[in-house]
Amino acid sequence: MKTPLSVLVIFVLIMLLIFWAARTVNWVWLNPKRIERCLRKQGFNGNPYRLLYGDTKEIGSMIKAANSKPIKLSDDILPRVLPFQLHLIKTYGEKSFYWVGPVAKVLIMDPELIREILTKNVIFKKPIPNPLAKFLVAGLAGYEDEKWAKHRKIVTPAFYVEKLKNMLPKMYFCCNEMIRKWETLLAEKSCLELDVQPHFDDLTSDVISRTTFGNCHAQGRKIFKLQKEQAELTGQVLKSVYIPGWSFLPTKRNKRMKKINNELQALFLDIIMERERVMKLGKDDDDNLLSMLLKSNAREIQEQGKKHGLSTGEVIEECKTFYFAGQESTSNLLVWTMVLLSMHPHWQVHAREEILRVFGNNKPDYDGLNRLKIFLLNAGNDDFVRSSEVVSTIYNILKDHLRRNKTRRNEFSSRCIPHVTYNPTAS
Repeated sequence: MKTPLSVLVIFVLIMLLIFWAARTVNWVWLNPKRIERCLRKQGFNGNPYRLLYGDTKEIGSMIKAANSKPIKLSDDILPRVLPFQLHLIKTYGEKSFYWVGPVAKVLIMDPELIREILTKNVIFKKPIPNPLAKFLVAGLAGYEDEKWAKHRKIVTPAFYVEKLKNMLPKMYFCCNEMIRKWETLLAEKSCLELDVQPHFDDLTSDVISRTTFGNCHAQGRKIFKLQKEQAELTGQVLKSVYIPGWSFLPTKRNKRMKKINNELQALFLDIIMERERVMKLGKDDDDNLLSMLLKSNAREIQEQGKKHGLSTGEVIEECKTFYFAGQESTSNLLVWTMVLLSMHPHWQVHAREEILRVFGNNKPDYDGLNRLKIFLLNAGNDDFVRSSEVVSTIYNILKDHLRRNKTRRNEFSSRCIPHVTYNPTAS
């Protein structure tokens, strides 16, 4: 007797349903409880696992409560930035854990254990990110083992100090443009209170666009706007509980993130193709990160073979990493520098005196920047790769103000550079 096809189909569907149900139960309950037991046996403490949400609701409510209260600049920043983690340490001690959905997060406070985790990358792998987070950045920072080594080998030559020196004039130009805008605003009023955050956002975007893409900096500004929106959407994604397969659903946010990613891919591809065309003609000036990356990649392919080089898609991801890693962090550091200068006016005096002593009326150069000691906090060669743009930009701004205002310092309000103050009540 033959079994009807419909019965076979139903049987297969039932088996798939049972398999899916078992996987789901394991994901939302059995595996988290098993991990919790293991952590407690090893001496870690934390809240008991709660189905699906874990501690996310409590984390969200504490962050909301912390952000609703104003703080002074002299206050401890930890309760504001990491209120839940601070509460966790006070409640359970330094060896504690918490839950982001069904995923356990362990707090590591022991320096020796931290060193072991960071050095034994074969054992301790980077956490698997939300698939939607890869739309924001998925370059060198997200790779492991051989792939990380390959990308790092090709990317590193673009950040040699000798190469970065050539980018200083572009940074200086961008700073001058911002200062001219400030002077225009100041010319309209005898005293001006200025929100510098948007200006520094534009400054760092312009610097990265010019140093990364060279003459294609106009397209770089478009990339900045798209990356900024993508970062905001990614932040929303990371604050929610990750459900496998959710990224495939055509929600409004998912569709927007995918659309932005497609637009970014197209913009980067156009820039790369144009840069490759210029390189073939021998007209490339080799003063931007993209050109240096492409040349390093071409050299690696020629010497080691195509499989040792980067594909166009991988080059695009590295460009996204260049852009995202430096823009917001640099802007925030500049703002914080201005706040600290405003809080401590005597350091403004020291900085002016040093800059005038080192540069006089000359434009800042690399060697001179290295002789500045007031704000250059012992940055070593490894740190310089990440901070050279920050340091140069900070000093270009200060130097430009000093050069322009050396003979007419009294014309400026106490709220304006070269003497700046911070208004904590300003919104």
